[in-house]
Amino acid sequence: MTRILLTGGSGFIAAHVLDALLHRGHSVVTTVRSEEKARKIRDSHPDVPKDKLDFAIVEDIAKLDGNYVARNNCLAHPMATCSNNWLIGYKYIYIYIYIYIAFDEAVIADPPFEIVIHTASPFHFRADNNQTEYLDPAINGTVGILRAIKRSAPTVKHVVITSSFAAIIDAKKPPTYKYSEADWNPITEAEALLNPIYGYRASKTFAERAAWEFVEKEKPNFTVTTINPPVVLGPVIHHVDSFATLNTSNERIRDLITGAAKHSCPPTGTYLWVDVRDVALAHILAAEKQKEAANQRFFVTAGNFSNRQVAGIIYEEFPQLREKLPVEEEALKPGDFPAEGYSGFDNERSREVLGLEYRSLRQSVVDTVKSLLEIKE
Repeated sequence: MTRILLTGGSGFIAAHVLDALLHRGHSVVTTVRSEEKARKIRDSHPDVPKDKLDFAIVEDIAKLDGNYVARNNCLAHPMATCSNNWLIGYKYIYIYIYIYIAFDEAVIADPPFEIVIHTASPFHFRADNNQTEYLDPAINGTVGILRAIKRSAPTVKHVVITSSFAAIIDAKKPPTYKYSEADWNPITEAEALLNPIYGYRASKTFAERAAWEFVEKEKPNFTVTTINPPVVLGPVIHHVDSFATLNTSNERIRDLITGAAKHSCPPTGTYLWVDVRDVALAHILAAEKQKEAANQRFFVTAGNFSNRQVAGIIYEEFPQLREKLPVEEEALKPGDFPAEGYSGFDNERSREVLGLEYRSLRQSVVDTVKSLLEIKE
């Protein structure tokens, strides 16, 4: 049994990570933003004892502590250490301070943690302010948890971070470019503020770069692995109040089964996907195979897909939903593969090092639809 800290436990991916960790016999403390979120997770695992599942409240990983004084890009604070600003041109040395304070209690446990899995980061495209809603939480949370571990949790030997294909994709590459872990999104700080999509992509890119920069410059006594999935589909097992609060990547399936996309299949956007259960397993395998996975990125993808394919699977597997689906060619065309081609991928590292076996699109879509049909509107 390994003692593991999981951040962002109420999220779509984190819920599957938590479920799999518990099934594999690990002891987990997960961070949540409120006691209410902790209660909902506890209610979904009624037979799991407290020594196997416990909670730490971290209300806002992006909020700055009030007790700081800015001086020459550094901060004077009784719990702070300052250094030159190394965060990829990002002018926020103050993140060292608040995040250490925010996560300080969370990373300390008895018995102590051996592994940390950091999933907490915003994913939606509804931001009004890219800085405060995407960039600050992603970057502050990532660097902050690493700094808190280094200062206060010397028993932690490995950290697994949820990154994204957003940190890999390059919009300037040809549409048929074949992506791998070697690729990085070249997005700039100026571009990060242009629109929500760029804001999200920048948040994942800057946060992951900050993590690797931290490892290089701070030389902690733990190793790091990042998991970089594209579009994540799959069944919903975390608490969802309604379809309105569904995770972003599954919104396309929601729109198909509710009739919202009957007259126009939604554009696919990114033509690479993976099932959430495979993403969760990738995190756990990276934790369990820490020597093999140490200081590596893993591009986890099952391959290419289109929303037209998703609609076709639903049509075949759920006859009762056919009247809600787009069926005419003109309605399906927006969700098809583009004529100019679509991204290639190399997922060999995830298969060879982690031993991942990917689920099929059909299985993922069927299981997702079944889970969505159980949500009460």
